Amino acid sequence: MKKTLQLLCSVILFQVSFGQERQAPAYPLITHDPYFSIWSFTDEINASPTTHWTGTDQTLLGLIKVDGKTYRFLGKEGVKYSDIVPASDSEDYRARSTESDPGKGWEQPGYDDSGWESSAAPFGDNEQAGTSWKSEDLWYRRTFDIPEKITGNMLLKLRHDDNVKVYINGKPVYQCECWNNEYKYYEIPERVQKSLKSQGNVLAIHVRNTAGGQWLDAGIVQKTEPEEKALEAKQKSVDISATQTSYTLECGPVNVDLTFTSPLLMDDLELFARPVSYISVKTTPTDGKPHNVQVYFGASSTIAANVPGQLMTTEEQATDHLSLLRAGTVEQPVLEKKGDDLRIDWGYMYVAAPKSAGTVQYVLPETEATENFMTGSKTSGIIKEGKQLMLNTVFPEEKISTTKEHLIMLGYDDIYSIQYFGKNLRPWWNKDGNSTIGKELEKAYVQYQEVVEKCKMFDTGLRGKARAAGGEAYAKICEIGYRQSIAAHKLVESPDGELLFLSKENYSNGCINTVDVTYPSAPLYLLYNPRLMEGMLTGIFYYSESGRYKEPFPAHDIGTYPKANGVVYGEPMPVEESGNMIILTAAIARAEGNAEYAKKHWESLTTWAGYLADKGFDPGNQLCTDDFAGHLARNANLSVKAIVALGCYGYLAGELGHEDIARKYTAMAREMTGKWQELADAGDHYALTFDDSATWSQKYNLVWDKVMDLRLFPEEVYRKEIAFYLKNQNKYGLPLDSRSDYTKSDWILWTATLTESETEFRKLVDPVYLFAKESKDRVPMSDWHFTSSGDVRGFQARSVVGGYFIKLLEEAWKK
Repeated sequence: MKKTLQLLCSVILFQVSFGQERQAPAYPLITHDPYFSIWSFTDEINASPTTHWTGTDQTLLGLIKVDGKTYRFLGKEGVKYSDIVPASDSEDYRARSTESDPGKGWEQPGYDDSGWESSAAPFGDNEQAGTSWKSEDLWYRRTFDIPEKITGNMLLKLRHDDNVKVYINGKPVYQCECWNNEYKYYEIPERVQKSLKSQGNVLAIHVRNTAGGQWLDAGIVQKTEPEEKALEAKQKSVDISATQTSYTLECGPVNVDLTFTSPLLMDDLELFARPVSYISVKTTPTDGKPHNVQVYFGASSTIAANVPGQLMTTEEQATDHLSLLRAGTVEQPVLEKKGDDLRIDWGYMYVAAPKSAGTVQYVLPETEATENFMTGSKTSGIIKEGKQLMLNTVFPEEKISTTKEHLIMLGYDDIYSIQYFGKNLRPWWNKDGNSTIGKELEKAYVQYQEVVEKCKMFDTGLRGKARAAGGEAYAKICEIGYRQSIAAHKLVESPDGELLFLSKENYSNGCINTVDVTYPSAPLYLLYNPRLMEGMLTGIFYYSESGRYKEPFPAHDIGTYPKANGVVYGEPMPVEESGNMIILTAAIARAEGNAEYAKKHWESLTTWAGYLADKGFDPGNQLCTDDFAGHLARNANLSVKAIVALGCYGYLAGELGHEDIARKYTAMAREMTGKWQELADAGDHYALTFDDSATWSQKYNLVWDKVMDLRLFPEEVYRKEIAFYLKNQNKYGLPLDSRSDYTKSDWILWTATLTESETEFRKLVDPVYLFAKESKDRVPMSDWHFTSSGDVRGFQARSVVGGYFIKLLEEAWKK
């Protein structure tokens, strides 16, 4: 009996531990596109503020009263910064500036700066700057007053690029030979604070450009730590599936089951494109007794702002079934900004709740939301204009003895989504301008039960297929990747009526429709809807075929998100992008069972195949998709891409009835394969470059030879490489190549798919999931990490995790 009890206790402890096991480096909550994308960066949903994928707070807050006690089950109030001297993201201002060395004493309060320009902040080298600065040095002086003495928690707010020295009243505050691309906060020393006067203080800054971009903006703020008012609910479990993230939390004698559903089902583009996520809060007594329960949900207006200091406007609305709160910036700069670390500041966010539930909605400052709910001091009305407002939804108090569901919907109307070669495009769900977000929210509400059931069925199917294909860790990796990949795209219709599914190169350079980001992302879309795969290529084809891009190879990109007006990347990748476009067009033909899409673009494909026939086998000193590693001549893996692409062109020619062309290019690819094996041979593996047998690399481009069943390379090539890889793994995966300890996890999944053994596949894949669970960098899944330490090298929230589905694609195409 004692042993039985011990065993039972062990099982219970295991289940509790497993239920709380970390499942991802960050957890998707609201995931629709690069701007409407909210995450939790901690394992417990109430251990930190919810954020945009970039890490900027976009607060969702959930509270529940149980028999008079208030528990916080969702989100956490973040640190707040109030302006003392506003930076330009909060308020327009001017400062004195010069680009000529002012000599000694320029930082002192008594210095005469009357000869300097009075200039609008911020200072920089792009269209977002108030004043253009493109020289090496900039000196900045700003006079400010402090009407009353402020002590403690006083911080310098600074964004600079590059090296900087900062003074207040002539005293050093901060200096760094570095740069940042977002506002950072630095303590102002006490001795400097004591020098402040009610009037005539001087903030003085010298910034020096050393390379790359240029920027300067600064302010002074006071930091306020939130006071914990509610009890913290105890999280019991978390689970990620393809379309849902679910939590169970203990709030005294009542459990809260909290589920976020973004119904991104690719077989239904109307549903897929609808910018509405469901938030379900189910409350259940756990002690068999009835309890008085009241649920609160808050959403910050910063979801519709690029930076917290922007002035917001709010409004109450309603539809037949729903009560709505709306928020957006007063400014509404539609499609004016472009870049990477940005959030949307045009269009409007919506919080919807069913009228039948008897909900009350109102708007308050974020800092007042928790206390107001706890005290019940305000239950109606809105603040129509302000900063960092909270859109509040309160359900009526009820005595419950069984499960009760409370439904909230979060939606976003961006009005216009993409600028495509000068024309502003509406989102797909309103591409004709005949719908409204109110109609979309109504449909979402009416279809709720049906949609959630479809999501659960899809999630169960995906999990089962992935587990069967590659094991439990592989299934988890696919679930991590699903929503992340999709939410790095935007679905729109071109002026010619063609579907465009345009990626944003998140956390790398912000490019839109990058070909070598599309390439690794492709398996997910080939598997579930190849029409979306077409939409990832069409913009690149159009750019060449319209005559706007005249090179004999594809462009790297067509702009910086959300402006798709032409290539912006500094250097082309001729072999890389030619190979990518041909391979993916062939993969579309394989997925759709016909080559009609290739037929539309045959002239472009032929030009690019001709380039590869001439330049592809032994590439010159070019960049490839792994451009972070630098230029590389005679790249054996890039050569594989060219060979496989030529084989794919031969395949397409055959599908289109061009038999002579098919024979010519297939024979060419096979001949190159033989030469490749000789040049790349390095004994027990194949080299990184043709001229250095002491090197090695993952030959992930081989995967399309296998998945497309081209049979260009002998299976012995796969076996030799896999055997070598298994001897050179680290704790968190197989390095990309012999030059560094870092890897790309999407490429590991492609490399693993070259195996024929499930055991070998798991040996290569399981370390990637271990990285996801153990990396100390809590950001949406990074595809670039160090394999020994598990540290993120760079990149996060990128679409390329769609590449994790390559094994599932192979399994689907075998049948």
